[in-house]
Amino acid sequence: MAKPSEFEKNPNLKTIHFDFDKYDIRPGDAKTLDGNAAWLKSNGDNLVLIEGNTDERGTAEYNLALGERRAKAAMNYLVAQGIQANRITIISYGKERPLCTEKTEACWAQNRRDDFLTKTR
Repeated sequence: MAKPSEFEKNPNLKTIHFDFDKYDIRPGDAKTLDGNAAWLKSNGDNLVLIEGNTDERGTAEYNLALGERRAKAAMNYLVAQGIQANRITIISYGKERPLCTEKTEACWAQNRRDDFLTKTR
């Protein structure tokens, strides 16, 4: 199994975002995932790591679980689009890796996300 540290950012795979305390895929983000799935289909030698993230509100334990549910939701979507589950690894960072640190809704919204990284097999 590949380690998260072996994956790197891939400009072809776009980040998706989530509503507060939710892990369902929103329609606009479904379109983003469709694009990610299409790229993964045409680049079958790539493994993908989905990193689930949350905003700072809530306990560390709660946010780790929520980040995992977000990563799993994206994984399940990609599998439904025909990407083999054995190509996908998920990890949750909870609130440990914020992109933005201001205490505003606009900032928190940036942190509620799944990032997609790749590694060539």
